[in-house]
Amino acid sequence: MSGIAKIKSRTVVLATTDIDTDQIIAARFLTTTSRDGLGAHLFNDLRYRSDGALNESFPLNVPSAEGCEILVAGNNFGCGSSREHAPWALLDYGFKAVISTEIADIFRSNALKNGLLPVLVDKPLHARLLNEPGLELTIDLADTSLTLPDGTRVSFEIDGFARHCLLEGIDQLGFLQQHSEAIRTFEERRSWTP
Repeated sequence: MSGIAKIKSRTVVLATTDIDTDQIIAARFLTTTSRDGLGAHLFNDLRYRSDGALNESFPLNVPSAEGCEILVAGNNFGCGSSREHAPWALLDYGFKAVISTEIADIFRSNALKNGLLPVLVDKPLHARLLNEPGLELTIDLADTSLTLPDGTRVSFEIDGFARHCLLEGIDQLGFLQQHSEAIRTFEERRSWTP
């Protein structure tokens, strides 16, 4: 996992509300413990028709969506069952951030733990982003801000520990490993046994 300091990218808009984790990555693709290759199945049942042909009207399939790293999603994105494969699929596809007014708590937690930045914005800004697909945004995690092309800058909230981990490109285990010497010293000096 590499650290995130700034993300500068055009947006892809998926305005549908209540996109659940099964729509993000269908259960039939959860047979792996590897993140690699899951992006090919991201939104599979929406991106492809029942005969396997590309659904050309789906937002990720339009030529202007190629290379975009920011997904602007409808309300209640990531609802449904807990599955780490959902942020894994988004990351493997190439997304680094998801913006919405509401992101399901479990999905948000899984995203933060796996290197995907969930950004919550207010309804007026969200409406603007939904209505202007392809808008180039800059997300600065260091100062927790989102900047629009016209210079409008808004702040967003993120847990301090999650922010630290995203900036450093580590997960919770990586954080503990960074402090392994201090942990070892503590264990050697303690007078009690767990």
